[in-house]
Amino acid sequence: METLKALTERRSIRQYQEKPVTAEQIQEIIDIARFSPTWKNSQTVRYYAILDKELKDKIAEVGTLGFSKNGNNIRSASALIVLATIDGIAGYEKDGTPTTAKGSHWQSFDAGIACQSVCLTAYDKGLGTLIMGIYDEKKIAELISLPEGQSISALIAVGYADEAPTAPKRKTLDEILTIL
Repeated sequence: METLKALTERRSIRQYQEKPVTAEQIQEIIDIARFSPTWKNSQTVRYYAILDKELKDKIAEVGTLGFSKNGNNIRSASALIVLATIDGIAGYEKDGTPTTAKGSHWQSFDAGIACQSVCLTAYDKGLGTLIMGIYDEKKIAELISLPEGQSISALIAVGYADEAPTAPKRKTLDEILTIL
């Protein structure tokens, strides 16, 4: 798939078909996403793929801070990727001091790039995705046995789209671009 087509046509999917996503499909997606750029090539992003319906449903039930829309999205999708990052590396020197005033900001930056890579790769493979940011990190970390020293950065629902949303209205180029 052409990059520009993927960037302009991929949409957030909130309704999925009852068709399973396989471990092999997830592996293919993450195998590409691992090439995402990271702070000083630190490669601190970690992916936890949940295909087990019972665990996925438990996360939907107790891990969405009562935000029922995310719970429904998780239940509807065939798979859930919990995207995490190793703490204290991106944005920091080896001695632990921040390299710039942004400090740990770079950890989130790396996670965002990885999320985009997951979503575009999934789209290329005929799958829909939704990045979710409303979740109970502590409860989900317990449910998936997240190693100490890692933080959850996002949840990504993955499945076969059962909708074809149109593009939301975008700001004009004049509203967002300043050339100096």
